Amino acid sequence: MNVCARLVRIVCGMALVVVPAGLFAQASGYEAVNPFIGTGADGHTYPGATVPFGMVQLSPDTQINSFKHSYKWAAGYRYEDGTILGFSHTHFSGAGHSDLGDFLVQPISGEVRLEPGDANQPGSGYRSGFSHATEVAKPGYYAVTLADYGVRAELTATARVGVHRYTFPAGKPAHVLMDMRSSIYSYPGKVLWSRLRVRNDGTVTGMRETRGWAPGRQLYFAMKFSVPMATHEIYDKEPLPVEYRGFKTPGNNAADTQAMEGRGLIGVFDFGEMKGPLVVKVALSPTSEDEAMANLNAEVAGFDFDAVHAQAKATWEKALGAVQLTAAPDMRTNLYTALYHALLAPGTAMDVDGSYRGPDNQVHHADGFHFVSSLSLWDTYRAEQPLMTLLEPEARTTDLVRSLMASQQESPFGMLPVWQFQGIETWCMIGYHAVPEIADAVMKGIGGFDANKALDAMVATADYAPYGHLGEYMKLGYVPIDISNAGTDGSSHDESVSQTIEYAYDDWTIARVARKLGRNDVAVRFEKRAGNWKNVFDTADGFSEPRKADGSWRVPFNPAKAGAGSGFTEGNSWQYSWYQPQDEAGLIKLLGGDEKLVAKLDAMFNAKVDPKDYADVEDMAGLIGQYVHGNEPSHHLAYLYAYAGQPWRVQERLKQIVESQYKPAPDGLVGNDDLGQMSAWLLFTGLGFYPVAPGTNEYVIGRPFVERAVLKLPNGRSFTVVADGMSAEHPYVGSVTLDGKALTRSFVTHEEIMRGGELRFVMSGTANKSWGSGSGARPYSMSR
Repeated sequence: MNVCARLVRIVCGMALVVVPAGLFAQASGYEAVNPFIGTGADGHTYPGATVPFGMVQLSPDTQINSFKHSYKWAAGYRYEDGTILGFSHTHFSGAGHSDLGDFLVQPISGEVRLEPGDANQPGSGYRSGFSHATEVAKPGYYAVTLADYGVRAELTATARVGVHRYTFPAGKPAHVLMDMRSSIYSYPGKVLWSRLRVRNDGTVTGMRETRGWAPGRQLYFAMKFSVPMATHEIYDKEPLPVEYRGFKTPGNNAADTQAMEGRGLIGVFDFGEMKGPLVVKVALSPTSEDEAMANLNAEVAGFDFDAVHAQAKATWEKALGAVQLTAAPDMRTNLYTALYHALLAPGTAMDVDGSYRGPDNQVHHADGFHFVSSLSLWDTYRAEQPLMTLLEPEARTTDLVRSLMASQQESPFGMLPVWQFQGIETWCMIGYHAVPEIADAVMKGIGGFDANKALDAMVATADYAPYGHLGEYMKLGYVPIDISNAGTDGSSHDESVSQTIEYAYDDWTIARVARKLGRNDVAVRFEKRAGNWKNVFDTADGFSEPRKADGSWRVPFNPAKAGAGSGFTEGNSWQYSWYQPQDEAGLIKLLGGDEKLVAKLDAMFNAKVDPKDYADVEDMAGLIGQYVHGNEPSHHLAYLYAYAGQPWRVQERLKQIVESQYKPAPDGLVGNDDLGQMSAWLLFTGLGFYPVAPGTNEYVIGRPFVERAVLKLPNGRSFTVVADGMSAEHPYVGSVTLDGKALTRSFVTHEEIMRGGELRFVMSGTANKSWGSGSGARPYSMSR
């Protein structure tokens, strides 16, 4: 901030506080959020209406394609599109895979068409053209004009209820169409069964069960209208095979059929010519139609759209107010939007009475906690969940840990979730990364759950031999590449190196918790397993490599090879060889010293990449040499220079990454946001520190990208970050103080942040090569 800026003076008791003018104008981040960031290219976010950690994510869907062609529409909405199919009530924020898109609703004026039609043929179906000029998106609110119908559509939400307000043009009959077939990542037969029922009071209820990413997932709804419907029609567009269709439901035609079950249901609800807006409210439930009705009555009793919107806005303003930022306009928008994205998941996955559906697909009851799901754990353990331990430890983190523990008890396999949504396990990705999320909470002293029972759940998961070749891992100390994937295609195991490396980190977090709880037998066993990453590290060339069951290395070896047959998950050896956050000092020793690690990192960032190396990987976005910011295995890499005593190199790399990988535009995210991980990385990095190894209670210092930030901690204290001299000409950290005292180490602890105070950076135009360079100034490593 310009030191010549006008100053505002405020008297606080006897003290005279001098505050730069304009600081208070930036106190609220609500208006800075841009929900369109990440909705273009492949960020896979959505711009619709939701509340923090809500079950409902009400948003427009612009395209539904077959499974093989749906990657670009994983969030339903894509900014480049020009038509809207309708508004569905469930979405993921930035998942590379997808599902959801439940209960699509489209307002229609005039003629009703029952099929979505072709986006390239206007008028061929119920989809409508739209212009971005008519769109408004803010946290908790979305609006657009459907050009084909002249309908102004507005959306808002509570945790379990989506509320629509449709303003129809005069002189045309108004309709609301619900297409129960529509589903993100669609294919024939995905809808296993569905039900649609118009009750005597005009309430519409129903359910559907899908065989998608989460198999056998059931979701229920209840829908009410502010105006009584004049008529209705119910259709089944996918009748059962002729071999056996059962017997006909009561009703002579679509108009006098009160209820229907099937796999291709469409409901059309008619309201005649409207003299005012129509408000539609739709509640969701994971357990039953009756519970959906109860959720609806509990959260939105009437039809006051503006009141629900005001409540959603207030909820977002409070949540976003946990961090107060002063930064350049584009950076401020990026950071507040990142915070917004970080607060979308995990989502509420239970009814108002505590009922939820567990991984056994049975209904359970949450006693004293909120059951949450949408758990992209391979991504979120790195930064998203550590961010929640700062912002909402007792609420969100405790609920998360208790949800994870409940899921382990209800799992048919006795395992913690791997990638779960709406309570159902998908078995997507590798590792058992619920373990570090629980461990991070235990190590930070977050309560509200039984830590010993949590440790039992962690150990049970890590010892479940049939999962992910854990049997071989426990026997050999690594996952061999030359074992078949029993029950699949019998090919070589493509992710063996990544599995070994990630298991070793997860095992270290178990050992940390066991030591804290005094369970030393468990600690000893898992401390040994924490070193297993060394078993796939070849000191001859300094890379992690695929290894056979007989102990030999597989040849030939190409460290740039990714995807099928590589041994790596969403990456290659250039990214994974440096993934041992629990023991980077051990890596340095194997490489032969600090300079060797620095040379490897430089070679990674500066490499020339052959696109063929990534031909088998669906998403490898954000390449800087062999560094891939769009995929999580790279997220800690810039910070590793600090472990080699060169934190000024961290500062250089972070500047390079932030300036090339984030911008306040629809294509402003490279790769998927991955339920907040990409955003949490930016938020931590913007504040000047990052949790390289959750479980250490340390954050590695990088460099800030804000002039000032205030974290309003849940314990009532505040932690302030100040960057004196912040400018493009001062990209380096000259010095650091913590609460006015010189900080010479390159990390800050969780305890230091939570006790409140000030972390002050003095920025410089030249690198300070002495700060943080000593061996005693470096972050935690297991072997040091």
